[in-house]
Amino acid sequence: MGHVGSGPPTYEAEPTALPPADPDELADLVADTVLDGAQYGTCTLRAVSVRGDSARYRGEPRRDSLLTARFGTGENALVLVAMATGARTAPGAHRAAAEACRWIGRAVGRSHARLAEDIRAGRRGDLKSGLQRLTDRSLGKLRAAAAEQGVEPEEYTAGLRCLLLPADPDCRTRVFFGVGAGGLFRLRDGEWQDIEPRVTETAGEAVVGFGSPPHETPEGDRLTMDLGIATPPSPYEPAPRPPRAPFRFRASVARPGDTLLLCTSGLAEPLRGEPELAAHLTGRWSTSEPPGLAAFLADSQVRVKGYADDRTAAAVWEA
Repeated sequence: MGHVGSGPPTYEAEPTALPPADPDELADLVADTVLDGAQYGTCTLRAVSVRGDSARYRGEPRRDSLLTARFGTGENALVLVAMATGARTAPGAHRAAAEACRWIGRAVGRSHARLAEDIRAGRRGDLKSGLQRLTDRSLGKLRAAAAEQGVEPEEYTAGLRCLLLPADPDCRTRVFFGVGAGGLFRLRDGEWQDIEPRVTETAGEAVVGFGSPPHETPEGDRLTMDLGIATPPSPYEPAPRPPRAPFRFRASVARPGDTLLLCTSGLAEPLRGEPELAAHLTGRWSTSEPPGLAAFLADSQVRVKGYADDRTAAAVWEA
């Protein structure tokens, strides 16, 4: 396994210790590496989640979780990529991350038809408010689970970052949303652009069709109502608090030849902090053809001294 930077990392390049297993809780085990991919519309997707060098050495489970799912069929299908990172010091971090991905997956899956329609129509305001509601409710379930376990919410929580990719080849709108640290980058014309939305930003780069009058009432956004998501009294007491970290959202139109990269902090931090890693991935991912699964796994594992956390990444190549 290759590396870049001033020297080789401290830890071994390959897994050493397995996490401890409970014979009665084998479903709780987390694989060292998860790899997936697909091709829909004009984009090719590659996704990976890899246990970090530190966790491999210490025999700890991967705290990152990855979910890739297609909802619907044909050109009306919507692809979701969700990745979550559990709290560093929490013993159940891997479970919280997996639950965060499952909850947002269920929420998006039940609403996929309307979400796909709003993406095609460029209803930015509806998308942002609706996805924020779905995200908050998903993370609210984690807070409820923390209460059931008798632990503080901060001990059973996760950062959650997602991509929505419509299968319609005539729609190149790509939607990012989530809560928590990580990175959103675009490789365009051989240059990396850090397009992680700031807290004060609402959408970033303009999207064709966005900017029309808001389709909402003073009482709430149309997306939430049209999806049939009522706003009943909370089933939890006290009612779940909103996420402490700010909600982030960006919808932008991809160009042919772009590569969009969404990742957790395990890859975002070395990509921002080590120019040699950015240069290496530029050379690897600027080719006309997307890498195969094995090549993408190798690229995502290029090591940098001082960065030993789990790495989860999803990259989208535009034809």
